[in-house]
Amino acid sequence: MKRILVPTDFSNQAENALKVAAHIARKNNSQIYLEHSLDLPSHLNEVGRNNAMPESLYFIRLAEQKLEPLLERPYLDDIEVLSAIGHGEIYDDIKETVKEKDIDLVVMGSHGLSGFKEMFIGSNTEKVVRTSDIPVLVIKNEHPHFEIKDFVFATDFSEECRKPFSKAQNFAQAMDAKMHLLYINTPNDFKTTAEANKIMRNFVKGINVDNYTLNIYNDTAVEKGILGFARENDAQLVGMSTHGRKGLAHFFNGSISEDLVNHANMPVITFKI
Repeated sequence: MKRILVPTDFSNQAENALKVAAHIARKNNSQIYLEHSLDLPSHLNEVGRNNAMPESLYFIRLAEQKLEPLLERPYLDDIEVLSAIGHGEIYDDIKETVKEKDIDLVVMGSHGLSGFKEMFIGSNTEKVVRTSDIPVLVIKNEHPHFEIKDFVFATDFSEECRKPFSKAQNFAQAMDAKMHLLYINTPNDFKTTAEANKIMRNFVKGINVDNYTLNIYNDTAVEKGILGFARENDAQLVGMSTHGRKGLAHFFNGSISEDLVNHANMPVITFKI
C-alpha cells in the first residue's frame, strides 16, 4: 500500500479522511495524493468564450490557496504528499488518478447524514465505491489515533468473493489487524450452523490466512447483523465486497448505505469483486 488517494472539497469530513490517510501512510511508508476537483461554473465550459481561460485560472488559484494550508498540517510531517487539481467531474478525476498514479487505496470522507447520496462529493462517491477496482475506505468521524485491531469482513463466502477477501486480508496485514470473517444468517436464506460452518471452512481451505476468526451471526437482515456483530465485538472497521454497477444492493440490499455509513460508528471499506 504505497500510494493513497484522498479527494478533498476542503470540508471537515474530507480532512478527517486525510488524517486517517496520514496514519496509514506513516505506518506503511506510503505517499499521499491529495486531489481537489474544480467545480467550475457551467459557463466556463462553453466552447468559444474568450474570457473562459482567465476565469478558470482564477478558480484554479483559489483552489491552490486552499490546498496550501492543508499541506502544512502537522499530522502530515514526514509524509510525502503530492497535490493536484482536477478539471473534470470528480468521479472521472479520481478514476484517472487511480490509473495514472497506480493508486492502492482511496480514502474518502462522509457527512454520514443521509447515506452515500450525501457524502461530501455527492453521488460520485457512490460511483467510486461501486466501481473502483481498488479498495475505498470511507471515513465519517475524526480519528485522532486511527488504530484498527479488529476488522470485520462480511461476506457470503462464495467463490467470487475470494479476490476481495485477498485484498481485505492484505489491508488487515498492513494495519496489523485481526480479521473477523462474518456470515450473516437471515430467515430468507437460512442455513444451519453445520451448513454455514462447512461453507466457511471450505472458503478458507488452501488460503494462506492467519490471525482471523470465523463467525456466524443471526439477524433479520444482513446489514443489521453486520452492525450488531461489529458493536458486540467492539470492531473498529467493517469491510464488504461490491459487485460493480449492482453495487451494495447485490449483497446487502436495501438501506445498507444508510445503515453502515450513517449508523455504524466506525469506518467502512469496500473491495471490488
